[in-house]
Amino acid sequence: MSQPYESLQEKCRTLRLAETAKELPSLLREAEAKGWTYHEFIHEFLSHEMRCREKKNSERLMKWAEFPEALTFENFRLEEQSAIGEKQLNILKQLSWVDEYFTLIMMGPTGVGKTHLSTALGIHAIERGYQVSFISMDRLIYVLKSREYISRSKTRYNRIIKSDLIIIDDVMYMAYEPQDAHLFFQFIYEMYDKAAFILTSNKGPGEWGKFLGDTTLTTAILDRLLHRSEILTFSEEQDSIRMKYRKALFDNQSVES
Repeated sequence: MSQPYESLQEKCRTLRLAETAKELPSLLREAEAKGWTYHEFIHEFLSHEMRCREKKNSERLMKWAEFPEALTFENFRLEEQSAIGEKQLNILKQLSWVDEYFTLIMMGPTGVGKTHLSTALGIHAIERGYQVSFISMDRLIYVLKSREYISRSKTRYNRIIKSDLIIIDDVMYMAYEPQDAHLFFQFIYEMYDKAAFILTSNKGPGEWGKFLGDTTLTTAILDRLLHRSEILTFSEEQDSIRMKYRKALFDNQSVES
């Protein structure tokens, strides 16, 4: 006599196969209808659990990353980029540079695709099982300053330092106080050889010193970031993609007099 579904489902839950427990009746019916062998059934049984766990893990990593938008390669306009070609993009998609703790520095004016490319690479990395954190430099400084007494900052910081890839957006967007610059240096120092970085900025590394206010400190930061690095330069002459494809309230709207 076959075991009742409820009994088998309870055993699955005991073994922490919760997702498969829900799907078990459907799997058993499909196995009977298609005449699966024991081997085929076990394969489908375990494959379902693995797919569910991978999906839940990816959803958790996406939540932890805190991307401002889910910008993917599906709507990334490579043909309009001046900083990267198809060959270079394919190399980046392989993600070996993450394992080797490389730094990608994306430089260029506002709206040319730096954040889109960095976010798309981050989401692509999560889909391959990497932990990623996305944060603006301004927000990072706040987290570093407040992690000792604000629980949300402490949680965010702990997730960042466990990341395989750290994306820092809008680096050197503004001038920083000396204590903030030292916090940023300490962070880079601690994460050196522990994570890969993507930095986006509208300023070249040669200009960072005036925003940190300390040439020696800037040199020390760049020494670590540029040790293994690739610089992608988005042309100053490139039009803003954001403005080119902006949505307007009155486009294609008829106005009654």
